[in-house]
Amino acid sequence: MSGHSKWATIKRKKAATDSARGKIFTKVIKELTISARDGGGDPDANPRLRLAIQTAKSNNMPQDNITRAIKKVQASLEGVRYEEITYEAYAPGGVAVIIESVTDNKNRTVAELRHLISKKNGNLAESGAVSWMFERKGVVNVEKENVKEDDLMEVILDAGADDLKAEGDYFEVTSSIENFER
Repeated sequence: MSGHSKWATIKRKKAATDSARGKIFTKVIKELTISARDGGGDPDANPRLRLAIQTAKSNNMPQDNITRAIKKVQASLEGVRYEEITYEAYAPGGVAVIIESVTDNKNRTVAELRHLISKKNGNLAESGAVSWMFERKGVVNVEKENVKEDDLMEVILDAGADDLKAEGDYFEVTSSIENFER
């Protein structure tokens, strides 16, 4: 039973659903605008934008919202400008961490990160203090039932991939970021 008012129950459920959907749409729109700004507004020539559009569609975002986010960047319309920033930190126990963030306010983001990390006895590091320990790689997982290992090895070697590993039910292909799309 709904209790006293069925409408009140429906209203609360709808508000919760709309709130969750709004948060997802905000994240997707940030990624759409950044990828369109950095790589251009053509999804055929911009793999990051193509992935962002695919993510938007999988989250049931209306096509109008997708095109509006891309056109906003192309037309340089006034609005919020999102930036990608990378922070380096040492987490508790001296664990090196790289934090990639998207923000419209650098000062607020660094203050929040510093607060969160110091709260757990970690600290933000200077640029370059941690990044030398990491290497950017692209990873693609291919289900074993879809392809033979020899055929896959031939394809990835031609594409410039670095490594192929068998992991459970799938093959894990590792490559450099430059060769990732190929």
